[in-house]
Amino acid sequence: QVQLVESGGGSVQPGGSLRLSCAASGSTYGRRSMGWFRQAPGREREGVASIGANGGTIYADSVKGRFTTSQDGAKNTLYLQMNSLKPEDTAMYYCAASYDLIGTLSSRSFSYWGQGTQVTVSS
Repeated sequence: QVQLVESGGGSVQPGGSLRLSCAASGSTYGRRSMGWFRQAPGREREGVASIGANGGTIYADSVKGRFTTSQDGAKNTLYLQMNSLKPEDTAMYYCAASYDLIGTLSSRSFSYWGQGTQVTVSS
């Protein structure tokens, strides 16, 4: 079992920045790769960023160059640095953990999910 707790969400103006954190505990086998997903009202959940066991990262085209995901050295905390935020980034953001070694933006690969943290970008 893996437990995930997100934090760092909030309200910000367009062009602003936020850093999300995800505290992970439990089985390290179950969180060999991790990811960030988001879901806006009325829309499907979409993959935003993912990091694999070797540290390789992938990003959705919509956030490339603006968002960066990383982990602390012990891999107990996952981060999502979000810069140049846009109103269309408004969503509930979820942290997820997977048994897979390679990161992916497909939610089907992830077995464990946090409760989410709300990000609102508005002037």
